Amino acid sequence: MWSSSVKTGAELSIAGITAKELAKEFGTPTFFIDEADFRARALAWNAALQEAFGDKAGTVYYASKAFACTEVARWIKDLGIGIDVSTGGEMAVALAGGIDPKKIEVHGNNKSVSEIDRAVSVGVKTIVMDSIHEIDRVATIARKYKKVQGVMLRLTPGIQAHTHESISTAHEDVKFGFSIASGAAWAAVEKVLEHPELELRGFHCHVGSQIFGTDSFQLAADRLIGLLAKYRDAYGKELPELDLGGGYGIAYLPGDETLEPGEVMPALRSAVTASCEKHKLSIPTISIEPGRAIVGPTTFTLYEVGTTKDVVLEDGKVRRYISVDGGMSDNIRPSLYDAEYHAVIAHRASSASTVNSRVVGKHCETGDIVIREINLPSDIAPGDLIAIPATGAYGRSMASNYNHVPRPPVVAVKDGKARVIVRRENEEDLLALDVKE
Repeated sequence: MWSSSVKTGAELSIAGITAKELAKEFGTPTFFIDEADFRARALAWNAALQEAFGDKAGTVYYASKAFACTEVARWIKDLGIGIDVSTGGEMAVALAGGIDPKKIEVHGNNKSVSEIDRAVSVGVKTIVMDSIHEIDRVATIARKYKKVQGVMLRLTPGIQAHTHESISTAHEDVKFGFSIASGAAWAAVEKVLEHPELELRGFHCHVGSQIFGTDSFQLAADRLIGLLAKYRDAYGKELPELDLGGGYGIAYLPGDETLEPGEVMPALRSAVTASCEKHKLSIPTISIEPGRAIVGPTTFTLYEVGTTKDVVLEDGKVRRYISVDGGMSDNIRPSLYDAEYHAVIAHRASSASTVNSRVVGKHCETGDIVIREINLPSDIAPGDLIAIPATGAYGRSMASNYNHVPRPPVVAVKDGKARVIVRRENEEDLLALDVKE
């Protein structure tokens, strides 16, 4: 749950800096990201990919949708891995951070003409196609720049991953990709080959997010390799690449497991090897796209308690409501996915008995719940600091200004020093887009 530099004793600290010191300097709510831990996790995934696939190891593309800013993009550049982007904004962040376009993979189910134009013009390595319309658009723009653009096809392998429905992306009834079962994938292959401006490099899939176990990844690999074999049989040559996406689960609660790189990559290697042997294919270059698995555990959110309230339930039991100075505007996942989180008092020890509690935000919504049910010390009071771990993925990146609440800052911590990498919004920011006549 916590990053490697966090200590959770009587007072929580990260890289030697206490929660009380952090709150005093940066205020609350604030996201604190462990830079060293981020780098170590990214390198661990890259090392596992290299060890499993050797000279067939492709690129670790950090999934920027989990969390991105220009400073994180600079870390990615320093580490030498790649990044996947799904919008023009994410591409802008990657480029602003100095990432080589040859290390950028472009995704998205509805890329605009301007987004495709920018991707082709700057020289991104790969555009992952998601619709028939997009094939023609990319070909037209590549022709405009007199380029041959590398592309992959995102495929739907027909897998029901064991995760929340909203983040399961590989079954048939989704907006993403070309279905293998329906024949749409093969029709897309034929369409790409009509365009000399496009170089089909292989196939891509993403089975979902927050997945534990390797079965769905292995099955997806087998089905994509089956289509690689069909391509070989039809055209007499093999496509060289396969991108098996990300979605590796992390721990959010005490006792949760994490899908580790050393578990995933050998399983993928075995599945890919077996499937290639079955179809008499060479092993393609394999790439992956971890996002949550890299950034999720690196970050915690620090809140200040504003009020507490005991509510008598219909069955006569009492639930304590603990209101913090953030909520669904900085962590929408509990509202969207019923996501569960843990929390601790961050600035002091407590020997008080625990009470059934609900941690809620400050927004005018009954559903503004950060933690639905947790046992917390009964002496929690206004002014206390509460830390919630594993908020690095889809916290700040999905944050909003609901109720005109400014979004929190992101503070990077390393070697006993803390620095702002995304500043806190203010009221001037909230008013900046309003047109004044």
